[in-house]
Amino acid sequence: MARRMWTLFEPVHAVTYFHPRARAAFEAVGLRGYWRGYFAGRAAPLGPVDAPTVTAAFFSFAPPMVARALPSVWRLATPEEALRARLTGAVQALAEFTYELPESHLVEAAELLEEAAGRVDMAGRVLGAVNAALPRGEYPLARLWQAAATLREHRGDGHVAALVTTGLEPVEVVAWRCRVDQSREFHQPARGWTDEQWSAAEERLVEKGWLTPEREPTAHATETFRSIEDATDRAASGPWRALGAERTARLRELLDPIASRCRTIIPPQAPIGLPAQRSAGVTLPG
Repeated sequence: MARRMWTLFEPVHAVTYFHPRARAAFEAVGLRGYWRGYFAGRAAPLGPVDAPTVTAAFFSFAPPMVARALPSVWRLATPEEALRARLTGAVQALAEFTYELPESHLVEAAELLEEAAGRVDMAGRVLGAVNAALPRGEYPLARLWQAAATLREHRGDGHVAALVTTGLEPVEVVAWRCRVDQSREFHQPARGWTDEQWSAAEERLVEKGWLTPEREPTAHATETFRSIEDATDRAASGPWRALGAERTARLRELLDPIASRCRTIIPPQAPIGLPAQRSAGVTLPG
């Protein structure tokens, strides 16, 4: 259930990274360039934080890539301005995808997703907690997106915590995944790792038993990562137990057409880990 619900609220949250209206909203407050908007928008609930804090919280990015954006983005836009921009852009994007749906559909979806987001355990989930603490939106689409953002970051916090137990470094996690079912050509520049760092990471993965000398995933690694995914799902299951099976099923019905439309603007190789629709998969922290 936790995995299925994630595939429905994650696309709602992700419009803020991929929709042209969301990009335009960031640019309107001075955050030109994709990564300025990404780092400022996602980090803004934390306040005017510096690069080491965001590198630790986001997990999979190379430190120099984060340092190119932070803390300098706060000279272009304050966290408050970044928060307004990301919500404005997300609402405009969602309005484009949902204009054919009745308002009652959106209101009910927002209310149920808000209730689920209000049931999460925030202990140890910093990004989830700071998003949950933001003011409640005035309109259904704002409330829907904010609830999706809280649940997404809550799940991501739990996933990072589970990944830490493997003893792998962030670059090793990304490099291993790209030997499983992702593209190094896409993911390496998207996370900022150099060729030297990537090659060294693969060598360490061989030493640690996660890759064979031929750079194929080992059975041990596949089984270990599956256990990490199971732990991620367990840590994210609380809201759905609290909401109950019947109301969770209703929320699935309401989110399904919204999520399907949101997914149309998410690139197939986007490093947020979404599996193909209606199927299960493994995730990367995004």
